[in-house]
Amino acid sequence: MDPGPGRPALRLEAHVEPFFDYLRVVRNVSPNTIQGYANDLSQFFSFLEGREPARAVDHVTIRRFLGERRAAGDSTRTAARKLSALRSFFRYLCREGVLEDNPAAAVSSPRLDRRLPRYLHLEEVRRLLELPDRTPRGLRDRAVLETLYATGARIGELAGLDVDDLDFEGEFVRLTGKGRKERVVPIGSAARAALGEYLALARPLFLRAGDRQADAGGRERTAARALFLNQRGGRLSVRGLRRIVDRYLARLALDLRMSPHSLRHSFATHLLDAGADIRAVQEMLGHASLSTTQIYTHVSQARIRAVYRNAHPRA
Repeated sequence: MDPGPGRPALRLEAHVEPFFDYLRVVRNVSPNTIQGYANDLSQFFSFLEGREPARAVDHVTIRRFLGERRAAGDSTRTAARKLSALRSFFRYLCREGVLEDNPAAAVSSPRLDRRLPRYLHLEEVRRLLELPDRTPRGLRDRAVLETLYATGARIGELAGLDVDDLDFEGEFVRLTGKGRKERVVPIGSAARAALGEYLALARPLFLRAGDRQADAGGRERTAARALFLNQRGGRLSVRGLRRIVDRYLARLALDLRMSPHSLRHSFATHLLDAGADIRAVQEMLGHASLSTTQIYTHVSQARIRAVYRNAHPRA
């Protein structure tokens, strides 16, 4: 991006907000991804500060930036994400005619070690789902846990669920995933029973609490359409849902640290272990690429190898 003789230096920062608008409107990119890109671009601009403003930003500049971030402690996976953000940003500038070439295109992605996802075994899932009590909050929490395991939903997808997204008669739930893409996922009898109890016995109490708070001049008003509510009658946020799941996972006292996403991993792993078609699992998870789903076949193979080593007399 050398401005050339007599031309002013290109100010990258001036194109950031239009870039984010493009991601939101045209690409339907999630707010979390945009926030991540914002952080990555901010770090890149800080790296460029103090350098000759007219200096061309080329693939060498980007490699040096990534090298500096690695020296500062960034993981290989984080470096790959930063490179992805820069590629996307410079691709947009080329699309808009601001640049002729994408300097990040010539930078190779760091080689990532493919980590096997952490998942719960069937007995651990059973213990987890039995932890919530029969209080209104416990009924809600059990419905949250059952729905996550029954559908493989992401926490963000669960937070966005409305009551109308449930179809008890058809036995499915409608999830809105990345890029605002909708998918329909079956929901089993255990999750339907937990949701039915929550809707009948707990959610009305949260709704009334929200109405009382609104009448008293409280800031939070009732989220009438939201499926999962907090105790003030508002929609449970991603952070709130994450805290709920983390609290119950901590009570299992497992050796490996689990996260709410571990229930999604468990959903996929258990389906494939039981012989489910991988393309059906891909559809239920909302994966755009089959290769993303195939990581769970590696999990199953690793489990089979472990069983073989422990059980076969000549292993």
